[in-house]
Amino acid sequence: MQKQILIVDDEPAIRDMVAFALRKGEYVPVHAGDAREAQAAIADRVPDMILLDWMLPGTSGLELARRWRREALTREVPIIMLTARGEENDRVGGLEAGVDDYVVKPFSSRELLARVRAVLRRAREDDEDGSVSAGVLRIDGAAHRVFAGEAPVPIGPTEYRLLHFFMTHPDRVYSRAQLLDHVWGGSVYVEERTIDVHIRRLRRTLEPFGVDGMVQTVRGAGYRFSAAA
Repeated sequence: MQKQILIVDDEPAIRDMVAFALRKGEYVPVHAGDAREAQAAIADRVPDMILLDWMLPGTSGLELARRWRREALTREVPIIMLTARGEENDRVGGLEAGVDDYVVKPFSSRELLARVRAVLRRAREDDEDGSVSAGVLRIDGAAHRVFAGEAPVPIGPTEYRLLHFFMTHPDRVYSRAQLLDHVWGGSVYVEERTIDVHIRRLRRTLEPFGVDGMVQTVRGAGYRFSAAA
């Protein structure tokens, strides 16, 4: 079945351009001009990915991303932010809100499709990962869920992938560059600063369960995961 991708942008010309590129890549585009139309589209069918404009009328794309990461229905749907904001702080803000990648306008169809394929490929690899346990943390690979004891841990797709790597490679220090290679597949589109953002988000995810200390910073070297924390 072809992957369905929801385009959320208030500019019809941008939506049409993106939809044309997606059809060339053999994806099925669905259009939404604002938050209300996006919610209606998701209620009709949860997409395989969301391409989300930062600047939307009413509710901003940033707020929508935060909302979707809180909701069970959309928590694991990959999100790529479409934005004219190319500054580092803006990109970090998007990552902090839960997006998986970003494309800075203006962008080419080739770049957009490359990022879509990369993010979907990583999501597919997540589905193929097995189960693993470390201390009270447990990943059910078949169900794609994380548990702390018997309590389910709400987690986004990128943090899931990062946690799975850590749990399958415990008590070893990895530099940011190594984590990029292992977790993101060496994608040229991801910056090392991205690692720090996702580490913070992973710790915030684990904090309510008292296990955020398992993700440790090794000053001057990188990060380590240890169930003995």
